[in-house]
Amino acid sequence: MKISGAEAVIRCLLEEGVNLVYGYPGGAIMPVYDELYKFQDQLQHILVRHEQGAAHAAQGFARATGKVGVAIATSGPGATNLVTGIADAQIDSTPMVCITGQVGKHLLGSDAFQETDIIGISTPVTKWNYQITEAHEIPEIMAKAFYIARSGRPGPVLIDITKNAQFDTFEFSYKKCTGIRSYNPKPVLKLEKIAEAAEIINNAKKPYIIFGQGIILSQAEAELKAFIEKSGIPAAWTILGLSALPTNHPLNVGMLGMHGNYGPNVLTNECDVLIALGMRFDDRVTGNLATYAKQAKVIHFEIDSAEIDKNVKTTVAVLADVKESLTALIPLIDKKSHDSWHNEFKEKYKIELEMVINEELAPTNNKGISMGETIEMINKHSKGDAIMVSDVGQHQMFACRYAKFNTTKSNVTSGGLGTMGFALPAAIGAKMGMPEREVVAIIGDGGFQMNIQELGTIFQSKVPVKIVVLNNEFLGMVRQWQELFFDNRYASTIMVNPNFCAIAEGYYIKAKKVTKREELDAAVAEMMASKDSYFLEVMVEKENNVFPMIPTGASVADIRLS
Repeated sequence: MKISGAEAVIRCLLEEGVNLVYGYPGGAIMPVYDELYKFQDQLQHILVRHEQGAAHAAQGFARATGKVGVAIATSGPGATNLVTGIADAQIDSTPMVCITGQVGKHLLGSDAFQETDIIGISTPVTKWNYQITEAHEIPEIMAKAFYIARSGRPGPVLIDITKNAQFDTFEFSYKKCTGIRSYNPKPVLKLEKIAEAAEIINNAKKPYIIFGQGIILSQAEAELKAFIEKSGIPAAWTILGLSALPTNHPLNVGMLGMHGNYGPNVLTNECDVLIALGMRFDDRVTGNLATYAKQAKVIHFEIDSAEIDKNVKTTVAVLADVKESLTALIPLIDKKSHDSWHNEFKEKYKIELEMVINEELAPTNNKGISMGETIEMINKHSKGDAIMVSDVGQHQMFACRYAKFNTTKSNVTSGGLGTMGFALPAAIGAKMGMPEREVVAIIGDGGFQMNIQELGTIFQSKVPVKIVVLNNEFLGMVRQWQELFFDNRYASTIMVNPNFCAIAEGYYIKAKKVTKREELDAAVAEMMASKDSYFLEVMVEKENNVFPMIPTGASVADIRLS
């Protein structure tokens, strides 16, 4: 079958099972869009309003479904506008393939109109990238792109295609990639390491599990639950690990990190064995590495060898897919309960409940609606079954702390990069990937305005996402740091905002604004009952802080409750 390179791109996507892509057309990618027009009955294209929105929407789709998200852009500014989303996907291990157009091969390096070296620009933030200059390369490179993006530790891949390669014709055939020489995505499990780990775990008096997104990426939720329940070990999660274990599970002790729960943080420095499952010991989790879990034997289950001993030195490193590792480990684990150790977590929780949580979820200070009670109200009406997509800032930490989830892949947020503007387009992708589930975007007034234009994508594509803007008229997280560490000098953090509801209504999205606590329940109920997209603005307390908090550089044991 002799076809153009542009048609080959579309046929490759179809061969990989792709039926939904996000993008924005332009000159250098025009031949591919011409073919998209011909295949629109098989491949749906969603026109975003900015290429960053395409990348984040593809991320949201990937995170909610576990499939590879796809974004398309033209050369020059179209390609560079994808970079923030690509960088976000790289650090959060999100499988994504980005396709960019490029000027003709004969113009490369000439500073032609809308030419940028997107391969050089994206190299530090992609798992792999490649520039196609000849049409016949397209099937092999596209097959490699999808294999690399989804295998092992997932990540983003960028394929740049010159315009001549899109126009030229060749004999097309497609073969899926099943392996690449020198690329070993899944290390071979060493059973002797499993035996070493099991012996240490079985002899532990105060063992402690911390799990991350690796559980979700490897689809090891059932194995995690079985391991926890057999061993009786308390388990805490990173924010990207949230929802891998139901939040109401009796052995789920809460959230780790800078704004995590009191007990999970403090008791990290009191356990005798620390079992890390599919997480990378990020600095927001560990605090000061010089004082982090020095008393504990550390067992690290990890698929990426680069993460072993990178931040925290291990006693035993199990380098393998965590699903495979846990499957081998569970039969070797003794059944225990560790009741006295659990009681230490319960006692710490009581302290946090009295000093922080009760006031957050049921405020008595008459200063206004809290972010925490808004999340709790969404829990009430979602019954723990919604996907929550949060942006970055205080509202993100409140959402992660208080959201209730029954099902995996329910928490979608920007973790490692901390990208404001992530949530609105990511919610579009999550909803289109999982149309049967409610998707609620939780956004601050600052982050909302970074990709506010994607309301147009919601309107045009009729995506019924629910959008909640928690408006405190501040860049809240930066303001909190200014209050606590910069003597209340609120430099450039006060927000003078537009009429958000009027803007939403301008995009023909139903909108409501809540200013009083007594209005909140009915408004959230109305939003969740809506079959269409819905915008809810909640005016929250202006100077509410997120606690607990571990100041930058402090030990996890130095966590502040106020």
